[in-house]
Amino acid sequence: MTPIRVAIADDHQLVRAGFASLLDSEDDIEVTIQASGGHALLEALLTAPADVVLMDIRMPDGDGLWATEEIAADPRFDAVRVVLVTTFGLDEYIVRAVRAGASGFLLKDTDPTDLIRAVRVVAAGEALLSPEVTKYLLSRMSLGLKAEPDSGLDVLTDREREVLALVGRGQSNDEIAESLVLSPLTAKTHVSRIMTKVGARDRVHLVVLAYESGLVSPGWLNEH
Repeated sequence: MTPIRVAIADDHQLVRAGFASLLDSEDDIEVTIQASGGHALLEALLTAPADVVLMDIRMPDGDGLWATEEIAADPRFDAVRVVLVTTFGLDEYIVRAVRAGASGFLLKDTDPTDLIRAVRVVAAGEALLSPEVTKYLLSRMSLGLKAEPDSGLDVLTDREREVLALVGRGQSNDEIAESLVLSPLTAKTHVSRIMTKVGARDRVHLVVLAYESGLVSPGWLNEH
């Protein structure tokens, strides 16, 4: 089995070393890059490809948001998924990071097992967004964005729109299957087809699309 290749970008050497030691201890994960900033990371990715990047948001030599935008915009890095690691938690960085192309978020004091799981989840093409983070994301977006109903969704079937709305509400594939009385495999297939049709990099961007298209609105946050 080919190991998951991981790049770590953080301006603190101790953090880089700690993450690398933890991840390299796993049989299915290999740390291929350690960089002190965004510029160094992008340069290293050209010669040592990575599947997942764990990156700090605040770095002096090219911050994590800028580097994420650069990775998302460069076709050479189409297969690279970015997880931003921060001490700030749920703050204004989340909305900008999602728009930049991030696939997930972690706090620096996260449990080691959660860090390892995050790498595996994102490498598999899933997004690292809990329902709580999804709700926060949408509530923040609602402050400055206006939805245009059905924008860009004409390529989807009615069933796919239903699935997209549930993705936008933070539901996992298993939860979508339960909500729509489908098998988990069918739910997963629908999500994959939606991503292909709308050109989404990952599940995080489906959340943004669900809100911007009007399938999900701020009002659902208070339904329960």
